[in-house]
Amino acid sequence: MGCSFSGLNALYDAVNGGGDVWINENRFRILRQLGEGGFAYVYLVKEVVADTSSVSGGGGLAKKVKDQSHLSGHPDDGTYAVKKVLIQNAEQLELVREEIRVSSLFNHPNLLPLLDHAIIAIKGGQEGNWNHEAYLLFPVHLDGTLFDNAKVMKAKKEFYSTSDVLQIFHQLCAGLKHMHSLEPPYAHNDVKPGNVLITQRKGQSPLAILMDFGSARRARREIRSRSEALQLQEWAAEHCSAPFRAPELWDCPSHADIDERTDIWSLGCTLYAIMYGFSPFEYALGESGGSLQLAIMNAQIKWPAGPNPPYPEALHQFVTWMLQPQPAIRPCIEDVIIHVDKLISKFSK
Repeated sequence: MGCSFSGLNALYDAVNGGGDVWINENRFRILRQLGEGGFAYVYLVKEVVADTSSVSGGGGLAKKVKDQSHLSGHPDDGTYAVKKVLIQNAEQLELVREEIRVSSLFNHPNLLPLLDHAIIAIKGGQEGNWNHEAYLLFPVHLDGTLFDNAKVMKAKKEFYSTSDVLQIFHQLCAGLKHMHSLEPPYAHNDVKPGNVLITQRKGQSPLAILMDFGSARRARREIRSRSEALQLQEWAAEHCSAPFRAPELWDCPSHADIDERTDIWSLGCTLYAIMYGFSPFEYALGESGGSLQLAIMNAQIKWPAGPNPPYPEALHQFVTWMLQPQPAIRPCIEDVIIHVDKLISKFSK
């Protein structure tokens, strides 16, 4: 699935409230909008296949996907998710190109794959002014994210079992290990419940898939001046969600070696959120005079009342182990996986 940069390769034609999207040689019918944020819109689409005999198996595109397990969420029905990004300047265009480039580096069952993409030039309102639109095609997972599920479960006063907590978390670790093991290593930089797709599976633990690589970058950075430290903090404030952001991205020293353990902090926050539905530091936002940054810098974790029976203390200790304010003390992903494997052996049914 190659990159396209041509006004002929992807056309958005909203007719009678519906519309078709062409991404390279594949045509998709827009069924409905799934979500939006910023300059991006996500649609549920169905591939339009000229030869009806080839619809079985998910249409023409499905046969070209290298890893068929990526399509297991909705097999044989030819449905996908399309992310449409409105691009208004050169900086936004470069960010989308970088997201496409980085996404193409990964191939893992627990990382959402970019199946195809196209960028097209659109004539702007001003004379001679051109904007762009990008279309990114993904497998569709209609059960939503961990964040979506947390809201539903909170309303019903439901919690994941200890076994499901560990299985979901193990899958996230496996996906992150793939990113951290590349040469050079990549960090996701925005691990949080809103970026984890959850698919419920009958008789099995939920399937967890990490998505949205718009903030993913090479993990290792050498900071050697105050200006470099401030530049990193500014970048992190824009790209890394505050309740899940590592301390070194809030207040970076003028001499520091940043690495993929920024993700381990976010992973610890996300494990807490799988259990309780929110970040371990969000309580500070609701306190008079409370400071989210201060709570994070001091790793001031508060443990809410959980399910009955409550989660084992070993899970709380596991979270605390990942939430070390000093990144040099924080474990790497391989250590985290060894530990979660031990916990699964101990607590799974």
